Amino acid sequence: PHPMLQLQLAPAAMLRRAAQRAPTIASIACPPAAGPARILRSCVSAAPFHPPAFLQLRTKQAFSGNWWGRGMCVEAAADEVRHAVTTFSENEEMMRESVRRFATEVLAPKVADMDRAEALDPAVLAACFDAGIMGIEAPEEYGGSGMGFTAACLAVEEIARVDPSVAVMVDIQNTLLITAFMRYGTPEQKTKYLTRMCTDTVASFCLSEAGSGSDAFALKTSAKLDEATGEWVLDGTKAWISNSAEAGLFVVFANADFTKSHRGITAFIIERSNPGLSVGKKEEKLGIRASSTCEVRLEGGRVTADAV
Repeated sequence: PHPMLQLQLAPAAMLRRAAQRAPTIASIACPPAAGPARILRSCVSAAPFHPPAFLQLRTKQAFSGNWWGRGMCVEAAADEVRHAVTTFSENEEMMRESVRRFATEVLAPKVADMDRAEALDPAVLAACFDAGIMGIEAPEEYGGSGMGFTAACLAVEEIARVDPSVAVMVDIQNTLLITAFMRYGTPEQKTKYLTRMCTDTVASFCLSEAGSGSDAFALKTSAKLDEATGEWVLDGTKAWISNSAEAGLFVVFANADFTKSHRGITAFIIERSNPGLSVGKKEEKLGIRASSTCEVRLEGGRVTADAV
């Protein structure tokens, strides 16, 4: 619907004037002397004049009768314009509004009580699953919403406006655990665990230890293979583990070969019901008190090979 603009030169001032007349610069042709770098800089300088869209540029070799030899053509077709990351899709806007209502109507009345009790209300946990915000990025085939990372960020942001404690739980579930299973889990693990995490099971990410906080490679939790049974045996203590009081599933990082230093670190899936796992002392915090932060102890916790 916009006129094709053919510009023989590409100074920034000319592109700014063109951008004011049409939201999409459809074609910019320049002689070889202009160079692609100059064209790209000019286009980028023009882009702020027509937010929220910016130009998606691609280069190609083109011949022009106006100049002898071969020129470089940079195009941004109207149907190829990408929206800026600050512009949300219709589904993302719907997600944000839905979570905002949920936070205001369901969470807000319980925030003070949960903070005083230093614990999440089980009814709030169930409501989070029912609202579909515990598996935002998981595919629909596993019971998730099938949306992207931006949608997960919007949901966490809206919940954090009302209760940061619940936001911590939702954030860890979506951006740490579900993402890890989607990227690194086997098809069998995705079917078995993602379905639970989207419907009724809180998960916990167990990495930090008393001697390895920011220096995660220094962790001391060990994983030894029992060759007689083919099981891995986990021993060690994790510290400051969020969601651990509510979690039914834990992803535990342990070193399976200390001779390889950090390259021996492996992630293991372990159920709360495992007799070798126990949740220890809960930390007393100054804020975000309803979010559980506990020790997780592993004493001969056995998992099968398919838990890696």
